[in-house]
Amino acid sequence: MGTLVMTLTPALAFAEEEAKSGDPYRSLGAALAIGLAAFGGSLGQGRTASAALEGIARNPAAQGKIFVPMIIGLALIESLVLYAFVIAFTKI
Repeated sequence: MGTLVMTLTPALAFAEEEAKSGDPYRSLGAALAIGLAAFGGSLGQGRTASAALEGIARNPAAQGKIFVPMIIGLALIESLVLYAFVIAFTKI
């Protein structure tokens, strides 16, 4: 319940500002875009870290070959979330 309140409260605050200027659904769309991007990014990062740790646990000698690509993959996943954040706020 707390997650739902924290997710929808900023959208309602933005919607109040948008109601004065015209389209109240622009800010709701931006809030949903950021929420979905963060949700998808966190799922992707969790699966990436899980697979990397499982691989390192099975073969500790391969840590060097697994760790660097994992960090690069996490950075790319995070960049997509940041792109969604920027696009959502430029459309408000």
